[in-house]
Amino acid sequence: MKRSYTALILAVLAVMALVFTAYADEFNPDSDPSAKTIEQVRAELGAEVPVKDVHNLSAIMKSISNEFWRSLKEGYDLAAKNSGVNIRVDATTDEGDEIGQQTMMDNAVNQGVKAVMASPISDSNLAAAVDNAKSAKIPVVNVNDGLIANCDYYVGPNAYMNGQLAAEWISKKLGDKGQVGIVIGMAKAFAARERTQGFEDWIKDHKSGLEIVAKQNADWDRQRAKELASTWIMRFPDMKAIFCNNDDMALGVVEAVDEVDADILVVGVDGIGEAYTSIKEGKLDATVDSFPYYMSQVAVECTLRVLAGQKVPHVVATPQALIDKDNVNKPAKEIINWTDTAYTK
Repeated sequence: MKRSYTALILAVLAVMALVFTAYADEFNPDSDPSAKTIEQVRAELGAEVPVKDVHNLSAIMKSISNEFWRSLKEGYDLAAKNSGVNIRVDATTDEGDEIGQQTMMDNAVNQGVKAVMASPISDSNLAAAVDNAKSAKIPVVNVNDGLIANCDYYVGPNAYMNGQLAAEWISKKLGDKGQVGIVIGMAKAFAARERTQGFEDWIKDHKSGLEIVAKQNADWDRQRAKELASTWIMRFPDMKAIFCNNDDMALGVVEAVDEVDADILVVGVDGIGEAYTSIKEGKLDATVDSFPYYMSQVAVECTLRVLAGQKVPHVVATPQALIDKDNVNKPAKEIINWTDTAYTK
């Protein structure tokens, strides 16, 4: 990428501050003009993160059957080890168990944790649990997607930018013309809406020759995405690319494309290991990596800064980058210029 990650995300944040959507009356971290990158946070507050006491923190996630969430957990585990903080990670058995996830968070709050880092299934399933935490004076950091409008802080990638990066890449590969489709995640998920909107707006704003001829939800499910793609391939023989809101669905689409040897570009989001392998094998064409392993480390860093009394921005943007055959073998740390978090007792 020609521009640095920081410069690119700041540019997108500036543009997004002017974007109006159906959810404009709600909090949207992608368009928050006060958002800062983790590099900016470190520059303003200092590179070292103070850890005054060994805190008990809670991390609430979605199902670890998805590699993205397993990577997020690995990041939490590393941050716990390096900081000396106790972090209990709870995950649902599936990505639709909204009530079970709320129960997990309520239990953590009742047990008196110092802070909660939550990645909700939908925009609203943890709203009541967040209110309970606030009543107990327990700060809540919304991590990644599943927007919690009443949370204290948001740490995660710019989901709108996910779609923008995908659209720009597809446009370049196709000479800015051709029929494309969008496989959307769960309708309730903030990230699904933003990734889709970002993709569509890039096409509109750039007066692109790309034509979206199909878009439909597959609810983050690989098999459903595969079946959907199979239908589209028959219905739209001139389709040239399919953008998927996550890698699991993208890998399902790749299966459908391979079965009929179609010449269709497939782009996903998340950057899971299987997606990297598929790119190296010449199957999946690209993914927008949100680097969950580093995202959770940023979440812990910001949470500890909050507990230390530092003034952390309401929104902290975490690294992301488009990965294709040209940079798939490049180390993640090098791609995002990552610096490990430094902790002080």
